Amino acid sequence: MSEKRTLRAGLIGLGMMGRHHARNLRALEGVELVAVADAYGDPHGAAPGLEVLPDVDALIAAGIDYAVVAVPTQFHKDVALSLAAAGVHTLVEKPLAFDIGEAEEITAAFESAGLVGAVGYIERFNPALQEMRRRIADGQLGEIYQIVTRRQGGFPARIADVGVVKDLATHDLDLTAWVAQSPYAQVAATSTRRSGRKDEDMVSVAGRLRDGTITNHLVNWLTPFKERVTVVTGEKGALVADTVNADLTFHANGENATNLWESMASFRGVSEGDSITYALQRKEPLATEHEAFRDAILGDSANIVTMREGLHTVRAVEAVLESAREGSVVELDAL
Repeated sequence: MSEKRTLRAGLIGLGMMGRHHARNLRALEGVELVAVADAYGDPHGAAPGLEVLPDVDALIAAGIDYAVVAVPTQFHKDVALSLAAAGVHTLVEKPLAFDIGEAEEITAAFESAGLVGAVGYIERFNPALQEMRRRIADGQLGEIYQIVTRRQGGFPARIADVGVVKDLATHDLDLTAWVAQSPYAQVAATSTRRSGRKDEDMVSVAGRLRDGTITNHLVNWLTPFKERVTVVTGEKGALVADTVNADLTFHANGENATNLWESMASFRGVSEGDSITYALQRKEPLATEHEAFRDAILGDSANIVTMREGLHTVRAVEAVLESAREGSVVELDAL
């Protein structure tokens, strides 16, 4: 019967992302948003009818079953460790922490306490990427050769404490390892600063996963149009996900098709085949993410981004920053 009770949720951080968490928590079946906290109040009016508490201690005192942490990255460790010590299941916005040491500390705290801990990598819940992963796992592409991502657009005013690697590239590093079901083994990166900030605003990353898949990521805040594209190429063709529009297209390898053009018939390998754009159910990714975390608290943790996965992504992020800083290829230790 306990699985049928309404879960009491708390939210700390009512900024640009926190307001969307508040909206989804209010709409989530089986959950009641009972407390919110933010030292700076509620600038977006995200939690009408609720007192805005000053800090995480006040949030815990409200008697919550789980919490969503949407404060700036530099505060993730202190807030998350307080919640772990209080026995509160927690979803932390990406990235899990500011650096590897903090991420390890948070992960260990939740694992040792036997709590459900997750990281808010919303891109994993995009319908196009969820369908892409399912089709890859079913063998539609055969052996995977390469994964390429492009995440480009204008500068977001919400960013104050990190560069483009920790804010945006972290999504690509996470989703690439998740789609391929293999962690990073190696990265080589180049970054630049063009907007006058101390943190990087453009990065190019070449990588290799432990299963041998090669990867490439172009990420910046300097492009006058928004692009969110993931291309996975394998022996049987390529899947292209446009996560802005939640579109997924399959381009088949037509190498087995009859070729009547003599000069092309001698080439044995890849050629253009049929293209199919799939009709997908376009559900808001954040809503799916919240449903997955609720279900994990109730015993089904299959679909969340675990803190240990989040820790690996922090390691990959730090390796990218080190590579760009030192001009070297950085190897990632096996977990």
